[in-house]
Amino acid sequence: MAELWLVRHGQTDWNIEGRFQGQADVPLNAAGRAEAQKLANELACVPFEAIYSSDLERARETAEIIAAPHELPVRVDERLREISHGDWEGLHVSEIRTQAGTAFLDPIQPRSPDFRSPGGESVRELAARVNQVLSEIERAHPNGPVLIVSHAMPAATLTCQARGIGLELVRSHIPRNCEPIRVTWPFSSC
Repeated sequence: MAELWLVRHGQTDWNIEGRFQGQADVPLNAAGRAEAQKLANELACVPFEAIYSSDLERARETAEIIAAPHELPVRVDERLREISHGDWEGLHVSEIRTQAGTAFLDPIQPRSPDFRSPGGESVRELAARVNQVLSEIERAHPNGPVLIVSHAMPAATLTCQARGIGLELVRSHIPRNCEPIRVTWPFSSC
């Protein structure tokens, strides 16, 4: 079983504005870079075997900042991207509430893992995509630890699976920006 450290990227302006980022390539802001540097300092003594990242700029830059003290290259994989929100990407939370209803954004309210926004991807599809790359990472680094810098929904999906929590509750497990979460892989899927 591999030891994995999951990290959501640092803060972006869209995080502050309440916009759905999805797979839009939004960069870190100054606070996000500071968060990544703080985490780099905290994780400097962890003997990472490898560091992986989503190809989106906000995750890649976070990973590069954290990787610097380790002198490890960042291995980029687009399968670690955020869930696709399709037509909702770039929209403000209030616009999505108008389209989908107030209950949609309640993180405690269970929602089918097969739900998808218009033109987007479901949590179940996201889980399958991310699980595939994690299986490859585990084969390459069976003992770890391995750092994986990704996004809110991939980290929440993996956290739920690692803890045996149903994917219908994934929204209540979204980590803060630059919050590290340790899990082992493989784990039973939901």
